[in-house]
Amino acid sequence: MRKLNTHNVDLLISAVSKKQYPEHKKPEVAMCGRSNVGKSSFINTILERKNYARVSSKPGKTRTLNFFDIDDKLVLVDVPGYGYAKLSKSEKEKLYDMIVEYFTNSQNLGFVLHLIDSRHKPSQDDIEMNEFLNYYEIPFVVVLTKIDKISKNELSRNLSKIKKELELTNNMAIIPFSSVTKLGKEQVLNEIEKVLED
Repeated sequence: MRKLNTHNVDLLISAVSKKQYPEHKKPEVAMCGRSNVGKSSFINTILERKNYARVSSKPGKTRTLNFFDIDDKLVLVDVPGYGYAKLSKSEKEKLYDMIVEYFTNSQNLGFVLHLIDSRHKPSQDDIEMNEFLNYYEIPFVVVLTKIDKISKNELSRNLSKIKKELELTNNMAIIPFSSVTKLGKEQVLNEIEKVLED
């Protein structure tokens, strides 16, 4: 039985600094990934909405932390995509500072869904994000997006590369996900709902 009604969603606020974070006592689950990893499609699939998170043809559009209240039980936080090449150095630094500030200051963060494109080996930005989460001992789950775009053999090969590059341990949860076929959706929701048990 689902603990969460994912149809019951409210955007609480789009924040750029900690003084704007919404005040609440609910656990937070954050989502992060490269700017073209398919995060908006991922959110829309999880929430069973067509356009809740705007899917843009231009990566790097999200420049704010978007806090979504789910069923008055937890808060899903959409973290701006990192690694977008066309941003200026100062814009990149501003985004990086915003992400670091949230991850190191949130009082309610339960865990992070770290989205990685299944078609490629992890970028330097992916590796640095992984190291950052490990350094601050923030629990996270890796979600491999866009698996409908590659064969099972390619997925298997890439999974080995991703595990090696990110030095993931064997007990680490890695969820292959497709917003087209919905594969992995239930597994992601199960992971999200674990924060309600704590």
